Amino acid sequence: MTSQSETTPDGNVADDELFDIAEAADVVHGFEAAAAVARKLPHKPGVYLMKDKSERVIYIGKAKDLRKRVSSYFKQAAIDDARTGPMVREIDNIDFIEAESEVDALLMEARLIKDIQPKFNRDLKDGKSFPYLQIRTHEDFPRVEVTRTPKDHSVKLFGPFPSADSLRGAILVLQKIFKFRTCSLDIKEDDECWQWFRPCLLHAIHQCSGACNKRIAMTEYRGNINKLIRFLDGKKKRLIDDMLAEMKQAAAERQYELAAELRDQITNLQTLDKRGEIDTHVQPEVFMIDPRRGVVGLQRIFHLEKPPRIIEGVDIAHLSGNNTVASLVHFIDGLPFKPGYRRYKIENVKGIDDFASIAETISRRFAHSPEERTPPDIMLIDGGKGQLHAAQAALKNAASKPGLLISLAKQDEEIYTIDSPAPIKLTRHSFALRLLQYVRDESHRFAQHYHHILRKKSTFGK
Repeated sequence: MTSQSETTPDGNVADDELFDIAEAADVVHGFEAAAAVARKLPHKPGVYLMKDKSERVIYIGKAKDLRKRVSSYFKQAAIDDARTGPMVREIDNIDFIEAESEVDALLMEARLIKDIQPKFNRDLKDGKSFPYLQIRTHEDFPRVEVTRTPKDHSVKLFGPFPSADSLRGAILVLQKIFKFRTCSLDIKEDDECWQWFRPCLLHAIHQCSGACNKRIAMTEYRGNINKLIRFLDGKKKRLIDDMLAEMKQAAAERQYELAAELRDQITNLQTLDKRGEIDTHVQPEVFMIDPRRGVVGLQRIFHLEKPPRIIEGVDIAHLSGNNTVASLVHFIDGLPFKPGYRRYKIENVKGIDDFASIAETISRRFAHSPEERTPPDIMLIDGGKGQLHAAQAALKNAASKPGLLISLAKQDEEIYTIDSPAPIKLTRHSFALRLLQYVRDESHRFAQHYHHILRKKSTFGK
């Protein structure tokens, strides 16, 4: 388990040894012993347990790379930090437990924190309550959600988790396997109205089984939820063994579709280390915005039949007319859904022309039929009347259309619609306005990020 010195065929020091040398040179005086223990940890995912001189566990954390993460605590920045510094000064020894993937490490971390309750896991939260994973087991089609105010009945709780962002990332990874729903819909098995409900993007990309449109039987859906619960309870090996037996039985009974589905679930569970990169699925956490109240507010303001489930936002970025790009962000139930984000390199516009760039982006977005890509309930354009009318013109020959097309002008935060010449002005404290601002700002951030990538490539050729 300790690091061994290695050399490459040309006689140079191997990468691991170079990392150790660099880390040793950067260690603050007085922490050499603990840093030496850190440098012996493996480059693997897992959980680390910081101990004081009395061998009490004072902090538990998870890492994608144990050695790199734990070694970072003994640098000057971490020791000087007001949050981590007091904890680092008490570290005398370090234990660790390897995990098969970062998702496994996250769940292991939560179970250990709950059992041991180290003091610094409580103190480093800045007064915020811990997030939990909550499964509403009393529902016909139980939903899975992140909450800081868990219910005390009719739910299955897991946690607490140190990071809501990491928890949301793990949920998206597991959702690809068990295809559970994370929406706030109240779906009843005996309510026939769900036969005509339109599933969101999650079903189209095979991340949700589509209970909202009767695409899965209640017994099968609840079976997947039970598998998820067993996995979250740390019974992964036994779960896989039972699923293998179930797959063989299904194949013997010529239920080949069920056998294939079980095979895929088993493979995905066994290869979580290859698909469990939480960072790529992390969703931004919103503290200023109440997503539910935001979408209900939008329903009321725009007189919609029901709260908008899918909101998309578009923005344009360029530098003096060069490397013009567009972003499209995708929100479900008031929260960003990163797998639905898209980026466009503007191809048919020369120079600075935001209107034409908006038109090209909207044309390309809605060139798909509703079956290929579900249109949003609200499409938000960053800009004023001009940008809005450019988007409207681009929709004339589109294969699909959004339920509502609006724009948000940044200077006065005015909302423009096609049907009204006068803008809508909402109070700055409106939950609906805050949600639209968040969609707009996220699309701006995503566009700028893509633009910076292209600028770097054009400047440095890489």
